[in-house]
Amino acid sequence: MLSSTLLSLLLGLVPAAIAQSPQYVLANHPHAQNIPTVHHSAIQARRILNLSSIATLSTVFPEDQSTTLLENRPLHLGGSPIGLIDYYASCDPTPHNPIILAISIATSFKNARAGSSVTLSLRYHPPFDHPPAHDIYTYSPANLPRFSLLGYIESVPASEISRYQMDRCFFDKHPDAVAWKPGNAIHQSWWARLVVQQVYWIGGFGDRAYIGWIPVEEWRGVSQEEVKNARLAGEHGYEKAAAST
Repeated sequence: MLSSTLLSLLLGLVPAAIAQSPQYVLANHPHAQNIPTVHHSAIQARRILNLSSIATLSTVFPEDQSTTLLENRPLHLGGSPIGLIDYYASCDPTPHNPIILAISIATSFKNARAGSSVTLSLRYHPPFDHPPAHDIYTYSPANLPRFSLLGYIESVPASEISRYQMDRCFFDKHPDAVAWKPGNAIHQSWWARLVVQQVYWIGGFGDRAYIGWIPVEEWRGVSQEEVKNARLAGEHGYEKAAAST
């Protein structure tokens, strides 16, 4: 058994950052204070949607096995989920419903056409030139925001794409995607939109960030001005923004 004096000395060597470990990781602490509001969390999520342009698109294989042999799929995939990386862009006039350049031959869009619901999962990546942290948790992936958008895929009419220049918005984020725009000689493609119906958010550790569902009205109601002015950990001006919230 360690003496109380020796134990105290050993504890004194533990960095404060490690000693101040999170009390709740995947749920909100029942007595936590200064947890961001649902609306502020919605702003953060919309900020991430705006900053990023690549996410994991998840769908479910249909129970109908009629194409299994044709596509050389394993048997009994019906009901199994699959998540694949895809490009997206947050564009006017509905920046809360991301635009996707769908490839007809891609598994995700085959599943969507067969009736699968769709989930787009994102996480925040701090800037490469972010300032140093005061503790080991500030930039810990477990403490950084991530969320999922649940909904369905709909086709976007060419007239709407042209009117709001959605294609330019998308190609500004993904210049290489011009090669497979609708009408290309490689694959059949079409403009799609993820219509968001539900939002699940994990803002970080549960004793300092909101964890839970964000009502879709709250998600849609975030203004572009709020998105523009928001700052996340590692972004220039974050401390000032956090202090004034």
